[in-house]
Amino acid sequence: MKGSSYNVARFLKEMGESHPDSLALKSPKKRFSKRPIRYQTLSFKELDDLANSYAHGLNEQGIVKGTRVLLMVKPGTDLIALVFALFKTGAIPILIDPGMGLKSLMACIRHSRPEALIAIPVVHVLSYSFQKTFASIHIHITAGTRIGWRGVNLKSFKKYHGQAYEDVHSLAQDPAAILFTSGSTGPPKGVAYQHGQFQTQVDMLKKYFGIHPGEVDLPMLPIFSLFNPALGMSTVIPQMNPSRPATVDPENIIKSINQNRVNNSFGSPVLWWKITRYCQEKSIELPSLKRVFMAGAPVPPELIKAFKEQFPQTRVFTPYGATEALPLSYITDEEILTQTAELSREGAGMCVGKPMEENEVRIIKSSDGIIEELPEECAPYQRGEIITKGPVVTLSYDGLSEETKKAKILDQNETWHRMGDLGYKDDLGRLWFCGRKAHLVSTHGDLYYSVCCEAIFNAHPKVMRSALIKLGPEKNRIPAIVVELHKNEKMAPDQLAISLYQLGQKYAHTKKIKVFFSHKGFPVDVRHNAKIHRADLAHWAATSDPLPLPL
Repeated sequence: MKGSSYNVARFLKEMGESHPDSLALKSPKKRFSKRPIRYQTLSFKELDDLANSYAHGLNEQGIVKGTRVLLMVKPGTDLIALVFALFKTGAIPILIDPGMGLKSLMACIRHSRPEALIAIPVVHVLSYSFQKTFASIHIHITAGTRIGWRGVNLKSFKKYHGQAYEDVHSLAQDPAAILFTSGSTGPPKGVAYQHGQFQTQVDMLKKYFGIHPGEVDLPMLPIFSLFNPALGMSTVIPQMNPSRPATVDPENIIKSINQNRVNNSFGSPVLWWKITRYCQEKSIELPSLKRVFMAGAPVPPELIKAFKEQFPQTRVFTPYGATEALPLSYITDEEILTQTAELSREGAGMCVGKPMEENEVRIIKSSDGIIEELPEECAPYQRGEIITKGPVVTLSYDGLSEETKKAKILDQNETWHRMGDLGYKDDLGRLWFCGRKAHLVSTHGDLYYSVCCEAIFNAHPKVMRSALIKLGPEKNRIPAIVVELHKNEKMAPDQLAISLYQLGQKYAHTKKIKVFFSHKGFPVDVRHNAKIHRADLAHWAATSDPLPLPL
């Protein structure tokens, strides 16, 4: 692409010119409407025209190449049009999960130092209540009703309707966006993305997953809707609260899929469990669905099996990566069910497939400190820390030099990212995920890996999920397991403890675990509602009584 612009906004422009009347976007007119769902629709030409008018309006307000813009609008038409409008101008959108909690949200805003705010009214109200947090902002734009505060209304930009816009020329290394991590194992951090990295992600999605223009996507994580115009896919905005995805009504998702003949969808394991079980109970089919992605947390083989039994025509992909590096590898339903599922059930970890050929993934000896020189790679089956380099690997955190040093390894002008995950490679070169570094329990020379241990106790028929936690001070630390039972399931505490202990005795890596707790509802991340906050559970367990275990 030498001499060409890497500005990803060009994908929308190209679709608007080559497929002007093709459907780009369907957004529910009401948040939760009765069936059938009524939608606002836009073609690719209409969406590009809207993004152009917004780009003109942004320039009018002083938003130009390099301007840092905090974007906080609801998933749907305005979110997608505004992101592409910002790309067109060369501005840098800052995207933060609003459901992470007020304290974390305010910390992210302070740290990201936005110069402009485009947001729904409630965020503008917050900006008056937390003026120090929003002090860097001097451009205010409201998506919705503006009631007396500074700035302009987004609707005023529609006066530029029909006016073409020349997208800013962007180099591969030019900043494109700042996307915040979920903060599931530490404070959320802003990941600095470049236009070239977005370009590569789009190319890899097409190459490895066979996505074609004209397909219809239902993205159950809003950020994934931003890739669709570049992929030529139509986007159907789901009827769900993006800040609380686990509360989704599966009937609304099923309705959206069948009403719009959806071909493709992304969601966390928690979402797909709810949808699969609902369809099993109601004998519902999803005939148009040909491809789903399950990610955001380890995907149990039992979920893959249940999903494929209910929807045999649908291919399931479980990609592996992180906000800082995505996608790195993937594995298909067929490989899981025929080759790796039984090993995962026995505590071998979750196989996430072979790395894509654009990426290099290595296992190194785990270390908590900064790594100045690239260590030797571990032998097959030797567990260690997962690191990666490649064109989708981001180079830094926004304004966090120390965090960047901790997370990156520089080697001959190349940057390796430390995933913060533990795992190994098998003799076929496949990557196995054993858990987060932060969740490793080390005690008296024994190492307990969260995913490997939890798989054993998740096999209990009454257990919905389990969590490995650390108990006690470092010198006297012991491993413990907290379980959350399936809804409406009950069991006498001593019987539950005995049955969990007996499960653990069958495997060498769980044989020494003798402390168990039962919790009514695990604390989880806001992005996927699937990543368990084990540190919170450990804090709770420190002042709670374990299940009685008469040994």
